[in-house]
Amino acid sequence: MALPDFHAPFLIAGPCSLESEALSLEVAESLVQLSVEQRIPVIFKGSWDKANRTKGDSYRGVGLEEGLRILALVKEKTDLAVLTDVHHPEQAVKVAGVVDVLQTPAFLCRQTDLLEACGATGLPVNVKKGQFLHPEDMGHAVEKVRLGGEVPVLLCERGSTFGYRNLVVDMRGIPIMKRWGPVVFDATHSVQLPGGGDGVSSGQREFIEPLAKAALAAGAMGLFLETHPNPEKAPSDGPNMVPLDEMDTLIGRLAPHWGL
Repeated sequence: MALPDFHAPFLIAGPCSLESEALSLEVAESLVQLSVEQRIPVIFKGSWDKANRTKGDSYRGVGLEEGLRILALVKEKTDLAVLTDVHHPEQAVKVAGVVDVLQTPAFLCRQTDLLEACGATGLPVNVKKGQFLHPEDMGHAVEKVRLGGEVPVLLCERGSTFGYRNLVVDMRGIPIMKRWGPVVFDATHSVQLPGGGDGVSSGQREFIEPLAKAALAAGAMGLFLETHPNPEKAPSDGPNMVPLDEMDTLIGRLAPHWGL
């Protein structure tokens, strides 16, 4: 599937972690059906390494080689475009050989070498805004990506640190960041409670929908939603993921706010 027009509505969705081939295909096939029914382009996302965990012994993921194999299989079986994270500059070229969009994690949004390496691949880059960063400073992140190459850059809002173990979304950031490119709203990580679950992160998924509606009204063009068939059993970010069987109806309720 060709990449969507980033200046029209699109969805980035998938599990937090690429737990297995079977789970990834189950989620991807459901997203294909959602894409058809809701008439919205979908990019499948899945992380092969969750490098930023609360505890050192928490589940990290399937690793680079297995992750790329699974992502390539998702593309082959479903024809969806795929997105995943890179954490180090030397990973960018290898990952870019499989995926359609690169993503830089929020805590790495100031890492010049990483951003430049992603831009040098020629692929679009989704830069997640750090929880510590002013929206205006994302303009510098875009400039760093384009030191590597003139590629499409998405700016992803995912909440800002609000005291300890809490995030808040300042919707003013969306029109501010639109100065530099299309804005994506990560509605699932924005309801995360970092470290708020006795050594793991917790979340408040009941606020995903109202925040997504507000972000779309503020001018976000893309939505980022993590989803899982059984979030309560997911090894990472379960409390702030959308149950897979609720995704279609959720997108249906968001559609009027999205211009679908």
